[in-house]
Amino acid sequence: MRSLFLGVHVALSLALTMATGRAEAAEPIRIGYLGPLSGVFAQAGKDMLDGLKLSLEQAGYEAAGRRIELIDEDTEGNPAVAQAKYRKLVSHDKIHVLTGVLLSHIGYALAGPIERDRLPTLMLTTPDDLTKRKPVKYIVRSNFAASQPMHALGDYAARVLTYKRVVAVAMDNPFGHEQIAGFQKVFEDHGGRVVQKLWAPLNTLDFAPYLSQINREAEAVVSVFVAAQAARYVKQYREQGPRIPLIGSGVMIDEHVLRTMGDEAIGVTGALIWSPTLQSAANQAFMRLAEPKLGRTPAYFHAVMYSTGRWVVEAAKLVNGQVEDREKFLAAIRRAIETTEDPRGPIKLDDFGNPTQNVYILKVERVGGKLQATVVHTYPSVSQFWTYKADEFLKSPAYSRDYPPARP
Repeated sequence: MRSLFLGVHVALSLALTMATGRAEAAEPIRIGYLGPLSGVFAQAGKDMLDGLKLSLEQAGYEAAGRRIELIDEDTEGNPAVAQAKYRKLVSHDKIHVLTGVLLSHIGYALAGPIERDRLPTLMLTTPDDLTKRKPVKYIVRSNFAASQPMHALGDYAARVLTYKRVVAVAMDNPFGHEQIAGFQKVFEDHGGRVVQKLWAPLNTLDFAPYLSQINREAEAVVSVFVAAQAARYVKQYREQGPRIPLIGSGVMIDEHVLRTMGDEAIGVTGALIWSPTLQSAANQAFMRLAEPKLGRTPAYFHAVMYSTGRWVVEAAKLVNGQVEDREKFLAAIRRAIETTEDPRGPIKLDDFGNPTQNVYILKVERVGGKLQATVVHTYPSVSQFWTYKADEFLKSPAYSRDYPPARP
């Protein structure tokens, strides 16, 4: 009996040792991050990465018994660099999921390789057709389609602000084109008119040549700029532009820009999917976590990437850590998005991989001596197709630099 007991004890000890050894030897879940960590869009890229880290730190860099490893790469805002860094993440680092990605032209440049590699991807960047006419099965949008919040702003500008004639001034890239087009489509459906479009290259620092061309008969200017460009543009608009209201992309007045601005931002109105001023329980919990960690008010990029990390962690749990099964992992990511309470509000994915979500109309105010983007109106459950039927919408030309055309 003694020898039998010893034998069982040894066998159990050996089994436990082997199990522990397997757990310790298990490869980590590798998350890749691509974003601009240098150049004009560096602050946005750093905020994105910090937001992702917030969620992974909250999870203890662990999911379903496996350690999580984050590998970040700088795209420098350059599509060629982004493609090279993507190849490194896939071939050398062997990531299980890709996150991040800023700037529409980089999103379009990576779509083909992601589809080829069948790599589950939670992409922040906003190119409309990645979730409309050219959807990629393995790309799920963590953010919004470019035109999505601007559809809501077009409605607000026409019906609430009652503008009739508007000039557009925006960054000359797909994000700028598609955001302005989304605004224009809905605004003109309500009887308004975009009478002029002016496009500024991504390296523009002096906006005087564009501001001097603005049609002075317009009632407002609608604009789209991001990061350092946004801060320069708003300041120069107040100094050199027409004395008419400025509205536009909510990214232009997001905290990542607002923290560098002064009184020139007061009164600017925009549309976005999140604001630090949201009073929901989920957002207040996020703010309590983020503000002490960051040492400042979080930006929209923090919030979106915080959600991204949480979805990856929850999805890994749903598949019991078996993230190598890409089909199951991708399906689990989609489930996690819809079942995880989110700071921005309720989210449902459509059949194209884009979130249907609230859009908030924001207005910059000074409260307690500090600038903030206050929510002044909520559009609930906004689809990337607005109120149009998807099949009919997709028959129309894609939003672009020239469509819809300006109507002088």
